[in-house]
Amino acid sequence: MKQSIIVLLLGIAWLPMGCTLAPNYTRPTAPVPAAWPVGAAYAETTSTTNAGVVADLSWQAFFTDEKLRHVIAASLTNNLDLRAAALNVELARAIYGIQRASLLPTFSLGASESKAGIPADLSSSGSRMTTTRYDANLGIAAWEIDFFGRIRSLKDRALHEYLATEQARRSAQILLISTVAETYLALAADRESLQLAETTLKSQQDAYTLIKHRYDRGIVTELDLYRAQTQADTARGDVAAFKQRVAQDENAMNLLAGAPVPVELLPAQLADVKQLQAIQAGLSSDVLLRRPDVAQSEDMLKAANADIGAARAAFFPRISLTTAIGTASSELSGLFMAGSGAWMYAPQIVMPIFDARTWSALKAAKAQQKIAVNQYGKSIQSAFREVADALAVRGTVNEQVAAQESLVNAVTATHRLSTARYDKGIDSYLSVLDAQRSLYGAQQRLVLLRYSKLVNQIRLYAVLGGGCPK
Repeated sequence: MKQSIIVLLLGIAWLPMGCTLAPNYTRPTAPVPAAWPVGAAYAETTSTTNAGVVADLSWQAFFTDEKLRHVIAASLTNNLDLRAAALNVELARAIYGIQRASLLPTFSLGASESKAGIPADLSSSGSRMTTTRYDANLGIAAWEIDFFGRIRSLKDRALHEYLATEQARRSAQILLISTVAETYLALAADRESLQLAETTLKSQQDAYTLIKHRYDRGIVTELDLYRAQTQADTARGDVAAFKQRVAQDENAMNLLAGAPVPVELLPAQLADVKQLQAIQAGLSSDVLLRRPDVAQSEDMLKAANADIGAARAAFFPRISLTTAIGTASSELSGLFMAGSGAWMYAPQIVMPIFDARTWSALKAAKAQQKIAVNQYGKSIQSAFREVADALAVRGTVNEQVAAQESLVNAVTATHRLSTARYDKGIDSYLSVLDAQRSLYGAQQRLVLLRYSKLVNQIRLYAVLGGGCPK
Protein backbone atom coordinates (compact mmCIF):
# COMPACT_ATOMS: atom_id res chain seq x y z
CA MET A 1 0.00 0.00 0.00
CA LYS A 2 2.87 2.36 0.65
CA GLN A 3 4.07 1.77 -2.90
CA SER A 4 0.61 2.68 -4.21
CA ILE A 5 0.61 5.93 -2.26
CA ILE A 6 4.12 6.78 -3.46
CA VAL A 7 3.18 6.18 -7.11
CA LEU A 8 0.02 8.23 -6.66
CA LEU A 9 1.91 11.15 -5.13
CA LEU A 10 4.58 11.01 -7.81
CA GLY A 11 1.92 11.01 -10.51
CA ILE A 12 0.15 14.03 -9.05
CA ALA A 13 3.47 15.84 -8.58
CA TRP A 14 4.36 15.11 -12.22
CA LEU A 15 1.20 16.69 -13.63
CA PRO A 16 2.14 20.39 -13.38
CA MET A 17 5.48 19.82 -15.12
CA GLY A 18 4.42 17.00 -17.44
CA CYS A 19 5.76 17.14 -20.95
CA THR A 20 3.78 17.47 -24.14
CA LEU A 21 4.73 16.27 -27.60
CA ALA A 22 2.84 19.04 -29.43
CA PRO A 23 4.99 21.19 -31.77
CA ASN A 24 6.03 24.59 -30.44
CA TYR A 25 3.46 27.06 -31.70
CA THR A 26 4.59 29.99 -33.85
CA ARG A 27 2.07 32.41 -35.28
CA PRO A 28 2.19 32.26 -39.10
CA THR A 29 3.16 35.39 -40.97
CA ALA A 30 0.10 37.32 -42.08
CA PRO A 31 -0.25 36.94 -45.89
CA VAL A 32 -1.26 40.59 -46.39
CA PRO A 33 0.61 43.89 -46.73
CA ALA A 34 1.58 45.65 -43.53
CA ALA A 35 -0.20 48.86 -44.59
CA TRP A 36 -3.58 49.64 -46.11
CA PRO A 37 -3.89 50.28 -49.87
CA VAL A 38 -3.18 53.76 -51.19
CA GLY A 39 -4.30 55.42 -54.39
CA ALA A 40 -6.87 57.69 -55.93
CA ALA A 41 -9.81 55.81 -54.40
CA TYR A 42 -8.48 55.98 -50.84
CA ALA A 43 -8.55 58.90 -48.47
CA GLU A 44 -5.33 59.73 -46.68
CA THR A 45 -4.87 57.53 -43.62
CA THR A 46 -3.76 59.10 -40.39
CA SER A 47 -2.63 57.78 -37.04
CA THR A 48 -4.78 60.17 -35.01
CA THR A 49 -7.07 57.26 -34.14
CA ASN A 50 -5.06 54.10 -34.39
CA ALA A 51 -6.34 50.58 -35.01
CA GLY A 52 -6.34 49.56 -31.41
CA VAL A 53 -8.58 52.43 -30.39
CA VAL A 54 -11.21 51.41 -32.96
CA ALA A 55 -11.24 47.83 -31.66
CA ASP A 56 -11.74 49.12 -28.11
CA LEU A 57 -14.41 51.68 -29.01
CA SER A 58 -17.70 50.44 -27.55
CA TRP A 59 -20.79 50.41 -29.71
CA GLN A 60 -22.48 52.76 -27.23
CA ALA A 61 -19.80 55.35 -28.00
CA PHE A 62 -19.83 54.78 -31.77
CA PHE A 63 -23.60 55.00 -32.21
CA THR A 64 -24.56 58.41 -30.88
CA ASP A 65 -28.28 58.14 -31.69
CA GLU A 66 -30.15 57.32 -28.48
CA LYS A 67 -33.08 55.57 -30.21
CA LEU A 68 -30.74 53.34 -32.23
CA ARG A 69 -28.86 52.44 -29.06
CA HIS A 70 -32.12 51.30 -27.44
CA VAL A 71 -32.85 49.04 -30.42
CA ILE A 72 -29.34 47.56 -30.39
CA ALA A 73 -29.52 46.92 -26.65
CA ALA A 74 -32.83 45.10 -27.10
CA SER A 75 -31.36 42.91 -29.83
CA LEU A 76 -28.36 41.99 -27.67
CA THR A 77 -30.77 40.86 -24.98
CA ASN A 78 -33.42 39.08 -27.04
CA ASN A 79 -31.86 37.90 -30.31
CA LEU A 80 -32.01 34.10 -30.48
CA ASP A 81 -29.00 33.71 -32.77
CA LEU A 82 -26.79 35.56 -30.31
CA ARG A 83 -28.29 33.55 -27.46
CA ALA A 84 -27.39 30.34 -29.32
CA ALA A 85 -23.82 31.57 -29.72
CA ALA A 86 -23.62 32.25 -25.98
CA LEU A 87 -24.94 28.76 -25.22
CA ASN A 88 -22.28 27.29 -27.50
CA VAL A 89 -19.68 29.08 -25.38
CA GLU A 90 -21.13 27.52 -22.24
CA LEU A 91 -21.04 24.09 -23.88
CA ALA A 92 -17.41 24.52 -24.97
CA ARG A 93 -16.46 25.71 -21.48
CA ALA A 94 -18.05 22.62 -19.93
CA ILE A 95 -16.28 20.31 -22.40
CA TYR A 96 -12.98 21.97 -21.56
CA GLY A 97 -13.69 21.45 -17.86
CA ILE A 98 -14.31 17.74 -18.47
CA GLN A 99 -11.07 17.36 -20.44
CA ARG A 100 -9.04 19.28 -17.87
CA ALA A 101 -10.44 17.11 -15.07
CA SER A 102 -9.12 14.03 -16.89
CA LEU A 103 -5.63 14.97 -15.69
CA LEU A 104 -6.63 14.37 -12.07
CA PRO A 105 -7.51 11.10 -10.37
CA THR A 106 -11.14 10.31 -9.67
CA PHE A 107 -11.78 9.19 -6.11
CA SER A 108 -14.83 7.12 -5.36
CA LEU A 109 -16.29 5.70 -2.19
CA GLY A 110 -17.93 2.32 -2.44
CA ALA A 111 -19.61 -0.28 -0.28
CA SER A 112 -20.72 -3.76 -1.30
CA GLU A 113 -22.12 -7.02 -0.01
CA SER A 114 -21.57 -10.34 -1.74
CA LYS A 115 -22.72 -13.87 -1.07
CA ALA A 116 -21.57 -17.00 -2.84
CA GLY A 117 -22.58 -20.65 -2.64
CA ILE A 118 -19.60 -23.02 -2.93
CA PRO A 119 -20.20 -26.70 -3.82
CA ALA A 120 -18.64 -29.43 -1.68
CA ASP A 121 -16.04 -30.50 -4.22
CA LEU A 122 -14.71 -26.93 -4.38
CA SER A 123 -14.96 -26.14 -0.70
CA SER A 124 -11.84 -26.29 1.45
CA SER A 125 -13.87 -28.03 4.15
CA GLY A 126 -15.21 -30.70 1.78
CA SER A 127 -18.84 -29.68 2.39
CA ARG A 128 -21.16 -27.24 0.74
CA MET A 129 -20.92 -23.77 2.23
CA THR A 130 -22.11 -20.18 1.77
CA THR A 131 -19.68 -17.26 2.09
CA THR A 132 -20.58 -13.68 2.85
CA ARG A 133 -18.36 -10.62 2.40
CA TYR A 134 -18.83 -6.96 3.24
CA ASP A 135 -16.53 -4.28 1.77
CA ALA A 136 -16.13 -0.53 2.19
CA ASN A 137 -13.33 1.28 0.37
CA LEU A 138 -12.03 4.52 -1.07
CA GLY A 139 -10.22 4.12 -4.36
CA ILE A 140 -9.06 5.27 -7.75
CA ALA A 141 -10.17 3.40 -10.86
CA ALA A 142 -8.01 3.28 -14.03
CA TRP A 143 -6.40 6.71 -13.63
CA GLU A 144 -4.07 7.39 -16.53
CA ILE A 145 -0.88 9.14 -15.44
CA ASP A 146 -0.11 11.53 -18.27
CA PHE A 147 3.67 11.06 -18.56
CA PHE A 148 3.73 11.77 -22.31
CA GLY A 149 1.18 14.57 -22.49
CA ARG A 150 -1.63 12.80 -24.35
CA ILE A 151 -4.35 14.03 -22.00
CA ARG A 152 -2.63 17.39 -21.64
CA SER A 153 -2.70 17.85 -25.40
CA LEU A 154 -6.38 16.93 -25.51
CA LYS A 155 -6.97 19.42 -22.71
CA ASP A 156 -5.14 22.12 -24.68
CA ARG A 157 -7.25 21.34 -27.72
CA ALA A 158 -10.44 21.68 -25.68
CA LEU A 159 -9.16 24.97 -24.26
CA HIS A 160 -8.51 26.50 -27.67
CA GLU A 161 -11.82 25.21 -29.02
CA TYR A 162 -13.51 26.92 -26.09
CA LEU A 163 -11.60 30.15 -26.81
CA ALA A 164 -12.52 29.85 -30.50
CA THR A 165 -16.17 29.49 -29.54
CA GLU A 166 -15.94 32.62 -27.42
CA GLN A 167 -14.43 34.45 -30.40
CA ALA A 168 -17.30 33.16 -32.54
CA ARG A 169 -19.73 34.65 -30.03
CA ARG A 170 -17.92 37.99 -30.27
CA SER A 171 -18.12 37.80 -34.07
CA ALA A 172 -21.83 37.07 -33.81
CA GLN A 173 -22.29 40.09 -31.55
CA ILE A 174 -20.43 42.41 -33.91
CA LEU A 175 -22.45 41.08 -36.85
CA LEU A 176 -25.71 41.54 -34.96
CA ILE A 177 -24.88 45.11 -33.94
CA SER A 178 -23.88 46.12 -37.47
CA THR A 179 -26.87 44.34 -39.04
CA VAL A 180 -29.31 46.04 -36.65
CA ALA A 181 -27.78 49.43 -37.42
CA GLU A 182 -27.80 48.83 -41.18
CA THR A 183 -31.41 47.67 -41.09
CA TYR A 184 -32.33 50.71 -39.00
CA LEU A 185 -30.75 52.98 -41.63
CA ALA A 186 -32.37 51.00 -44.46
CA LEU A 187 -35.75 51.62 -42.83
CA ALA A 188 -34.96 55.33 -42.57
CA ALA A 189 -33.85 55.48 -46.21
CA ASP A 190 -36.86 53.54 -47.49
CA ARG A 191 -39.25 55.69 -45.48
CA GLU A 192 -37.59 58.80 -46.93
CA SER A 193 -37.84 57.32 -50.43
CA LEU A 194 -41.50 56.51 -49.78
CA GLN A 195 -42.14 60.14 -48.78
CA LEU A 196 -40.39 61.27 -51.95
CA ALA A 197 -42.42 58.85 -54.05
CA GLU A 198 -45.69 59.99 -52.44
CA THR A 199 -44.79 63.65 -53.02
CA THR A 200 -43.89 62.86 -56.62
CA LEU A 201 -47.14 60.93 -57.08
CA LYS A 202 -49.17 63.85 -55.80
CA SER A 203 -47.43 66.28 -58.15
CA GLN A 204 -47.85 63.86 -61.05
CA GLN A 205 -51.53 63.41 -60.29
CA ASP A 206 -51.95 67.19 -60.13
CA ALA A 207 -50.13 67.49 -63.44
CA TYR A 208 -52.32 64.79 -64.97
CA THR A 209 -55.47 66.55 -63.75
CA LEU A 210 -54.26 69.79 -65.32
CA ILE A 211 -53.34 68.09 -68.61
CA LYS A 212 -56.70 66.28 -68.65
CA HIS A 213 -58.49 69.60 -68.20
CA ARG A 214 -56.51 71.11 -71.08
CA TYR A 215 -57.09 68.04 -73.21
CA ASP A 216 -60.86 68.25 -72.65
CA ARG A 217 -60.70 71.87 -73.85
CA GLY A 218 -58.64 70.85 -76.89
CA ILE A 219 -55.56 72.79 -75.83
CA VAL A 220 -53.15 69.81 -75.65
CA THR A 221 -52.89 66.59 -77.61
CA GLU A 222 -53.86 63.08 -76.55
CA LEU A 223 -50.15 62.19 -76.55
CA ASP A 224 -49.49 64.72 -73.77
CA LEU A 225 -52.36 63.21 -71.76
CA TYR A 226 -50.94 59.69 -71.95
CA ARG A 227 -47.44 60.92 -71.17
CA ALA A 228 -48.74 62.54 -67.99
CA GLN A 229 -50.62 59.37 -67.11
CA THR A 230 -47.43 57.32 -67.60
CA GLN A 231 -45.59 59.42 -65.05
CA ALA A 232 -48.42 59.16 -62.53
CA ASP A 233 -48.68 55.39 -62.92
CA THR A 234 -44.92 55.01 -62.50
CA ALA A 235 -45.00 57.01 -59.28
CA ARG A 236 -47.99 54.99 -58.03
CA GLY A 237 -46.04 51.77 -58.59
CA ASP A 238 -43.01 53.18 -56.75
CA VAL A 239 -45.18 54.13 -53.77
CA ALA A 240 -46.49 50.57 -53.53
CA ALA A 241 -42.97 49.15 -53.85
CA PHE A 242 -41.55 51.39 -51.12
CA LYS A 243 -44.47 50.59 -48.83
CA GLN A 244 -43.55 46.94 -49.25
CA ARG A 245 -39.88 47.60 -48.51
CA VAL A 246 -40.71 49.64 -45.42
CA ALA A 247 -42.91 46.82 -44.10
CA GLN A 248 -40.14 44.29 -44.75
CA ASP A 249 -37.60 46.54 -43.00
CA GLU A 250 -39.87 46.74 -39.97
CA ASN A 251 -40.25 42.95 -39.96
CA ALA A 252 -36.46 42.58 -40.13
CA MET A 253 -36.04 45.01 -37.23
CA ASN A 254 -38.50 43.04 -35.10
CA LEU A 255 -36.72 39.78 -35.90
CA LEU A 256 -33.30 41.16 -35.05
CA ALA A 257 -34.55 42.80 -31.87
CA GLY A 258 -36.31 39.60 -30.80
CA ALA A 259 -39.52 41.56 -30.09
CA PRO A 260 -41.62 44.28 -31.75
CA VAL A 261 -39.72 47.57 -31.76
CA PRO A 262 -41.78 50.49 -30.40
CA VAL A 263 -42.88 52.85 -33.17
CA GLU A 264 -41.42 55.86 -31.39
CA LEU A 265 -37.92 54.37 -31.70
CA LEU A 266 -38.07 54.03 -35.49
CA PRO A 267 -36.74 56.83 -37.75
CA ALA A 268 -38.84 58.68 -40.33
CA GLN A 269 -35.88 59.59 -42.56
CA LEU A 270 -32.08 59.51 -42.63
CA ALA A 271 -31.84 63.05 -41.30
CA ASP A 272 -33.43 61.84 -38.04
CA VAL A 273 -30.45 59.58 -37.28
CA LYS A 274 -27.61 61.33 -35.48
CA GLN A 275 -24.14 61.22 -36.97
CA LEU A 276 -21.87 58.31 -36.10
CA GLN A 277 -18.61 58.68 -34.19
CA ALA A 278 -15.77 59.43 -36.64
CA ILE A 279 -13.04 56.75 -36.79
CA GLN A 280 -9.78 56.19 -38.63
CA ALA A 281 -8.27 52.88 -39.72
CA GLY A 282 -4.77 53.82 -38.61
CA LEU A 283 -1.65 53.04 -40.60
CA SER A 284 -1.06 49.34 -39.93
CA SER A 285 -3.03 46.24 -40.87
CA ASP A 286 -1.98 44.58 -37.59
CA VAL A 287 -5.44 45.49 -36.31
CA LEU A 288 -6.74 42.47 -38.21
CA LEU A 289 -5.13 40.16 -35.64
CA ARG A 290 -7.55 41.52 -33.05
CA ARG A 291 -10.65 40.76 -35.09
CA PRO A 292 -12.59 37.94 -33.41
CA ASP A 293 -12.93 35.87 -36.60
CA VAL A 294 -9.15 35.98 -37.12
CA ALA A 295 -8.55 35.17 -33.44
CA GLN A 296 -11.01 32.29 -33.81
CA SER A 297 -9.02 30.91 -36.75
CA GLU A 298 -5.82 31.17 -34.73
CA ASP A 299 -7.38 29.35 -31.78
CA MET A 300 -8.47 26.56 -34.10
CA LEU A 301 -4.90 26.44 -35.42
CA LYS A 302 -3.61 26.07 -31.86
CA ALA A 303 -6.17 23.32 -31.27
CA ALA A 304 -4.92 21.47 -34.37
CA ASN A 305 -1.37 21.93 -33.09
CA ALA A 306 -2.34 20.28 -29.81
CA ASP A 307 -3.92 17.42 -31.74
CA ILE A 308 -0.50 16.56 -33.15
CA GLY A 309 0.80 16.23 -29.58
CA ALA A 310 -2.00 13.79 -28.71
CA ALA A 311 -1.35 11.78 -31.89
CA ARG A 312 2.38 11.57 -31.12
CA ALA A 313 1.73 10.51 -27.52
CA ALA A 314 -0.27 7.54 -28.83
CA PHE A 315 3.04 5.89 -29.82
CA PHE A 316 4.21 5.80 -26.20
CA PRO A 317 3.09 3.60 -23.30
CA ARG A 318 -0.01 4.42 -21.31
CA ILE A 319 0.37 4.02 -17.57
CA SER A 320 -2.72 3.72 -15.44
CA LEU A 321 -3.33 3.01 -11.80
CA THR A 322 -6.20 1.40 -9.96
CA THR A 323 -5.95 1.37 -6.19
CA ALA A 324 -8.23 1.19 -3.19
CA ILE A 325 -8.01 1.22 0.58
CA GLY A 326 -10.77 0.21 2.99
CA THR A 327 -12.09 -2.58 5.16
CA ALA A 328 -13.55 -6.04 4.55
CA SER A 329 -15.27 -8.57 6.81
CA SER A 330 -17.52 -11.58 6.66
CA GLU A 331 -19.80 -9.88 9.15
CA LEU A 332 -21.31 -6.45 8.77
CA SER A 333 -20.65 -5.70 12.42
CA GLY A 334 -16.95 -6.45 11.99
CA LEU A 335 -16.47 -4.16 9.01
CA PHE A 336 -14.71 -1.42 10.96
CA MET A 337 -13.05 -3.49 13.69
CA ALA A 338 -9.33 -3.77 14.18
CA GLY A 339 -7.63 -6.03 11.69
CA SER A 340 -10.30 -5.61 8.99
CA GLY A 341 -8.16 -3.31 6.86
CA ALA A 342 -7.84 -4.19 3.17
CA TRP A 343 -6.10 -2.64 0.21
CA MET A 344 -5.58 -3.20 -3.49
CA TYR A 345 -2.89 -1.88 -5.79
CA ALA A 346 -3.01 -2.56 -9.55
CA PRO A 347 -0.75 -0.48 -11.81
CA GLN A 348 -0.95 -1.17 -15.53
CA ILE A 349 1.20 -0.27 -18.49
CA VAL A 350 0.13 -0.75 -22.10
CA MET A 351 2.85 -0.51 -24.71
CA PRO A 352 1.68 -0.21 -28.34
CA ILE A 353 3.55 -2.66 -30.56
CA PHE A 354 1.72 -2.44 -33.85
CA ASP A 355 -1.35 -0.33 -34.54
CA ALA A 356 -1.54 1.13 -38.04
CA ARG A 357 -4.22 3.55 -36.87
CA THR A 358 -1.71 5.57 -34.85
CA TRP A 359 0.34 6.41 -37.95
CA SER A 360 -2.79 7.40 -39.87
CA ALA A 361 -3.99 9.46 -36.92
CA LEU A 362 -0.69 11.35 -36.83
CA LYS A 363 -0.88 12.02 -40.58
CA ALA A 364 -4.45 13.21 -40.20
CA ALA A 365 -3.49 15.54 -37.33
CA LYS A 366 -0.67 17.07 -39.38
CA ALA A 367 -2.96 17.50 -42.39
CA GLN A 368 -5.58 19.14 -40.18
CA GLN A 369 -2.95 21.51 -38.85
CA LYS A 370 -1.99 22.52 -42.39
CA ILE A 371 -5.65 23.10 -43.20
CA ALA A 372 -5.92 25.30 -40.11
CA VAL A 373 -2.86 27.32 -41.21
CA ASN A 374 -4.46 27.82 -44.60
CA GLN A 375 -7.77 28.85 -43.05
CA TYR A 376 -5.99 31.29 -40.75
CA GLY A 377 -4.28 32.95 -43.72
CA LYS A 378 -7.54 33.08 -45.65
CA SER A 379 -9.37 34.73 -42.74
CA ILE A 380 -6.71 37.46 -42.61
CA GLN A 381 -6.88 38.00 -46.36
CA SER A 382 -10.68 38.24 -46.26
CA ALA A 383 -10.48 40.69 -43.37
CA PHE A 384 -7.92 42.80 -45.24
CA ARG A 385 -10.17 43.00 -48.28
CA GLU A 386 -13.20 43.98 -46.18
CA VAL A 387 -11.28 46.85 -44.62
CA ALA A 388 -9.78 47.89 -47.96
CA ASP A 389 -13.21 47.91 -49.61
CA ALA A 390 -14.63 50.03 -46.78
CA LEU A 391 -11.72 52.45 -47.08
CA ALA A 392 -12.27 52.69 -50.85
CA VAL A 393 -15.91 53.60 -50.29
CA ARG A 394 -14.99 56.11 -47.60
CA GLY A 395 -12.45 57.72 -49.93
CA THR A 396 -14.97 58.28 -52.73
CA VAL A 397 -18.47 58.45 -51.25
CA ASN A 398 -18.23 62.09 -50.13
CA GLU A 399 -17.41 63.14 -53.67
CA GLN A 400 -20.31 61.05 -54.97
CA VAL A 401 -22.73 62.64 -52.52
CA ALA A 402 -21.50 66.14 -53.37
CA ALA A 403 -21.84 65.48 -57.09
CA GLN A 404 -25.32 64.05 -56.63
CA GLU A 405 -26.42 67.03 -54.52
CA SER A 406 -25.18 69.34 -57.29
CA LEU A 407 -27.03 67.22 -59.85
CA VAL A 408 -30.27 67.41 -57.85
CA ASN A 409 -29.96 71.21 -57.71
CA ALA A 410 -29.33 71.38 -61.44
CA VAL A 411 -32.20 69.06 -62.33
CA THR A 412 -34.52 70.95 -59.95
CA ALA A 413 -33.73 74.14 -61.84
CA THR A 414 -34.21 72.37 -65.17
CA HIS A 415 -37.60 71.10 -64.07
CA ARG A 416 -38.66 74.55 -62.95
CA LEU A 417 -37.61 76.17 -66.21
CA SER A 418 -39.12 73.41 -68.34
CA THR A 419 -42.45 73.79 -66.56
CA ALA A 420 -42.37 77.56 -67.03
CA ARG A 421 -41.57 77.22 -70.75
CA TYR A 422 -44.39 74.70 -71.19
CA ASP A 423 -46.87 76.93 -69.37
CA LYS A 424 -45.96 79.77 -71.74
CA GLY A 425 -46.32 77.49 -74.76
CA ILE A 426 -42.64 77.80 -75.66
CA ASP A 427 -41.74 74.11 -75.19
CA SER A 428 -43.49 70.75 -75.41
CA TYR A 429 -44.67 68.68 -72.46
CA LEU A 430 -42.03 66.09 -73.33
CA SER A 431 -39.34 68.36 -71.88
CA VAL A 432 -41.30 68.62 -68.64
CA LEU A 433 -41.61 64.82 -68.44
CA ASP A 434 -37.90 64.35 -69.02
CA ALA A 435 -37.11 66.88 -66.29
CA GLN A 436 -39.55 65.20 -63.90
CA ARG A 437 -38.04 61.75 -64.49
CA SER A 438 -34.51 63.08 -64.07
CA LEU A 439 -35.38 64.95 -60.88
CA TYR A 440 -37.15 61.99 -59.29
CA GLY A 441 -34.30 59.60 -60.17
CA ALA A 442 -31.64 62.03 -58.93
CA GLN A 443 -33.45 62.52 -55.61
CA GLN A 444 -33.82 58.79 -55.07
CA ARG A 445 -30.14 58.19 -55.85
CA LEU A 446 -29.14 60.93 -53.41
CA VAL A 447 -31.06 59.12 -50.65
CA LEU A 448 -29.28 55.89 -51.61
CA LEU A 449 -25.83 57.52 -51.55
CA ARG A 450 -26.42 59.09 -48.15
CA TYR A 451 -27.55 55.70 -46.87
CA SER A 452 -24.47 54.02 -48.38
CA LYS A 453 -22.18 56.55 -46.70
CA LEU A 454 -23.63 55.85 -43.25
CA VAL A 455 -23.66 52.09 -43.79
CA ASN A 456 -20.02 52.14 -44.87
CA GLN A 457 -19.07 53.92 -41.64
CA ILE A 458 -20.75 51.09 -39.73
CA ARG A 459 -19.01 48.44 -41.82
CA LEU A 460 -15.63 50.05 -41.37
CA TYR A 461 -16.17 50.10 -37.62
CA ALA A 462 -17.23 46.44 -37.65
CA VAL A 463 -14.46 45.12 -39.94
CA LEU A 464 -11.85 46.85 -37.77
CA GLY A 465 -13.08 44.74 -34.86
CA GLY A 466 -15.20 47.37 -33.12
CA GLY A 467 -18.42 46.63 -31.33
CA CYS A 468 -17.30 43.87 -29.00
CA PRO A 469 -14.05 44.69 -27.15
CA LYS A 470 -12.58 42.05 -24.85
